[in-house]
Amino acid sequence: MDERFRVTYQIVAPDREQARQRALGIALEQTVEIPLEVVPEGFVQETILGRLEELSPLSDDRFSATISYSPASVGTELSQLLNVMFGNSSIQQGIRVTGFSPSPAITRLFPGPRFGISGIRRLTGRARGGLVCPVIKPQGQTTDVLADLCHDMALAGADIVKEDHGLANQQTAPVRTRIPALVAATARANARRRANGDTTRALYFPTLCAHAEQFFDLAFFAREAGADGVLIMPGLYGFDTINRLARHPDFNLPIMAHPANLGAWVLSPDHGYSHAMMFGTLMRLAGADISIFPNVGGRFGFSADQCRSIASACTCPDGIGKPILPSPGGGMTLERIPELRAMYGSDSAYLMGGSLLDQGKNLGRAITDMRTALD
Repeated sequence: MDERFRVTYQIVAPDREQARQRALGIALEQTVEIPLEVVPEGFVQETILGRLEELSPLSDDRFSATISYSPASVGTELSQLLNVMFGNSSIQQGIRVTGFSPSPAITRLFPGPRFGISGIRRLTGRARGGLVCPVIKPQGQTTDVLADLCHDMALAGADIVKEDHGLANQQTAPVRTRIPALVAATARANARRRANGDTTRALYFPTLCAHAEQFFDLAFFAREAGADGVLIMPGLYGFDTINRLARHPDFNLPIMAHPANLGAWVLSPDHGYSHAMMFGTLMRLAGADISIFPNVGGRFGFSADQCRSIASACTCPDGIGKPILPSPGGGMTLERIPELRAMYGSDSAYLMGGSLLDQGKNLGRAITDMRTALD
């Protein structure tokens, strides 16, 4: 059995030979980080050193190179896997990660999401159709105001009510006061939904925000308080943070990943990661169950093809672990729901914030209309 995993890079080079030299340089840089002539013979040269497996042209000055690596270079930490994948080479121009094929050894170490699409549907009771995901915002509001907003969103038929990523530990709504209050607000709304014969329920996802040494304590505080899931920003707190919680036997809550601080990794067509890799493959690898990304036509400039590639990487059955929910957001409006439903399908969590709040006292009706449009 081949235990080597493979990473595919897009390389900018004027011709094939220079592309080949660049690819061989990546294989060295990502493993031994020394000149080829001084790589120790035996295990290091035969196993640890990256191997160029395939090189093919994409255009006149762009090439696709697939390099394989040994799991022995990874150890057991996700951070080191990402380091092997794109550590020092991320500092060089003209190199972009576009694909990742884990080996059985890697999938044993990093099995992916705990819940995925099927698990989220089981928790919400929403067996089919897109999920309605309104956002609690803005920062600066008191805990009582945010709790009332959470209650109204949940009562109106939301599937997941998530806090905005900017709700941290501000004095107006301290996180350890806010979470229990919004848990209670969601519970009241769900009780009324049950009384009205609704077989579905809203899930509440608070934003986790803490100093490094307090992060896991806050995650378990949210769990004990009754939160249904959590929102984490891997661009700020690390992909390994998601992975540790996803694999922790006592945590057992779904994780929603937010793209804050990750945009610079994907915006260049020549450097960084492809959109599908960053917001699809890496999120599944880390163990996220839902991946938020900027929607086409909003204020962030992602194209339709880029958004489709993200959604595909999230939901494809042959990806890492369970398929997860893509969650397009940013500039979403009720008028665009039919268009977006046709684009993303039913296995998506549709994020909506400012345009819902713009409805004022008609917010509940807007969520109901969103539910109807998705169905």
